[in-house]
Amino acid sequence: MASTDISAKGKTISARLTPSGGAQQKLLAFASLIVLVIGFSLASPNFFQVSNIMAILQATSVNGVLAVGVTLIIITGGIDLSIGTLMTFCAVMTGVVLTWGGLPLPFGVLAALGTGAACGLVSGSLVARMRIPPFIATLGMMLVLKGMSLIVTGTKPIYFNDTPGFTTIAQGSLIGQIVPAFPVPNGVLVLFIVAGAAAWTLGRTVLGRYTFALGSNEEAVRLSGVNTDFWKIAIYTLSGAICGIAGLLIASRLNSAQPALGLGYELEAIAAVVIGGTSLSGGRGTILGTLIGALIMSVLTNGLRVLSVAPEWQTVVTGVIIIFAVYADQMRRRGKA
Repeated sequence: MASTDISAKGKTISARLTPSGGAQQKLLAFASLIVLVIGFSLASPNFFQVSNIMAILQATSVNGVLAVGVTLIIITGGIDLSIGTLMTFCAVMTGVVLTWGGLPLPFGVLAALGTGAACGLVSGSLVARMRIPPFIATLGMMLVLKGMSLIVTGTKPIYFNDTPGFTTIAQGSLIGQIVPAFPVPNGVLVLFIVAGAAAWTLGRTVLGRYTFALGSNEEAVRLSGVNTDFWKIAIYTLSGAICGIAGLLIASRLNSAQPALGLGYELEAIAAVVIGGTSLSGGRGTILGTLIGALIMSVLTNGLRVLSVAPEWQTVVTGVIIIFAVYADQMRRRGKA
């Protein structure tokens, strides 16, 4: 009976937050995206060109998938600092299976998903079972996965030159074959598929209802008789599998698994999530908002690069945006307190 009550409560929370929660923030984020696109287009004629727009979408596909994965965790009130190095480790394991093992492409896809899910399971267990704070648990996982990537590869990249069709995962264009004027990369299609599946999961499944419920009041959920540890581990596992998809995309985009890559991606992903209206305190957020936030980050990075802004200043701007986004989240929370 208690479990039914909290399920209904979680469903109410999900119904309330998923369609309308953070609507004002999403609208503001979308308006900011439009302003950025117009501003950079006016500042440089090279910005609003088909090739550059496709480059922005290609970059968004990787960061966007990572952001979708970490959105699930942040809604629960947690955090995952390991998503960048987990993405790299999944790419490395894909290289081990396809290049070193010589197995067909589907096995490489399964290796990426399985590696991501297994690492997410470990992180979730550290947080839920061992009661290690998410920040510390995932920080430790970040370092472990970074080291494992370097150990497995011997610090050398793994190339996929002998794996037919691997680069088409992210670089090919099914839409371009049908409509040549719009060569949207396959990686973007993967992003929207992942985002659609995540949005459906949050809005239509028990897992989604408990994701919001855990972030709203985990103790109340636990006292209602729900196995919160199980659901929290399941959420981290699902997020890890999504990071595995990001690993496939970045490996396909680069045609290689770069073991030293990954650090810094988690910052842009988390920034995209917060910009999109997901609260760092948990209980509120949408996948649509995260997609808008990911596009803002990609447009900003690309626009600054087109304007020849020094990379170190690009990093400064990213940091300022993260601070501002978190401050805005705090102001929204105080306004509703």
